[in-house]
Amino acid sequence: MAEIDTGTEFSAIEQRVMEALEDVIDPELGVDMVNLGLIYDINVDSTGKCLVIMTLTTMGCPLGNLLSNQIMQAVLTVSGINDCEIKLVWQPTWSVSRMSRFAKVALGIHG
Repeated sequence: MAEIDTGTEFSAIEQRVMEALEDVIDPELGVDMVNLGLIYDINVDSTGKCLVIMTLTTMGCPLGNLLSNQIMQAVLTVSGINDCEIKLVWQPTWSVSRMSRFAKVALGIHG
């Protein structure tokens, strides 16, 4: 299983997966998973299997299953992807600092 490697540049197909994940909106916050900083890494192997390494804002997030289903659906829309696995991690711990400027502005967070 791949580990989190945020230093490696995404391949073209991995970038398309990230773009597809921008359509997955957290229904409580109204901001997509990518801009919230919840997607830690994407790995696509030569067979078209995609591994999404992600976290949630809290361990007890009641929307985890809903978001997982939406992530799977979004990933599988990318041409060349034929399987998707989600690895939910808690390290590194998510914090507001992982959010994009867009997400912070959308949620009224200053700083």
